[in-house]
This record gives sequence, C-alpha cells and structure tokens, in this order.
Amino acid sequence: MAYVISDDCVSCGTCEAECPNEAISQGDEHFEINPDACVDCGTCADVCPTEAIHPGE
Repeated sequence: MAYVISDDCVSCGTCEAECPNEAISQGDEHFEINPDACVDCGTCADVCPTEAIHPGE
C-alpha cells in the first residue's frame, strides 16, 4: 500500500527531494505521492517535519 500525504502538508518539499523513486510531486493543494511509483520505503515519512505522511489504507 502506497504512502499518502495528508492536508497537514506545508509543501516544504523535503519529501520530494528524499524519495528514491521520484514518486512525489507538487499537487494543487500540497505534495502528492504517485501510488504506482511508491515502493513503501517510508523515507518520505521519516523526513516530513509535520508528520503529514502515513501508510495508505
């Protein structure tokens, strides 16, 4: 299950820079994770300063 970014995201870009698969990009409201490219490594969640990234359901 791919990780997801909640509305708590402040669009700082930290997660995008750390993603090894380039699965994260800026969306309309905040950064978003492409579920087809996400490999569930959790690197993005580890670096998120607002804890806005969680495993999807």
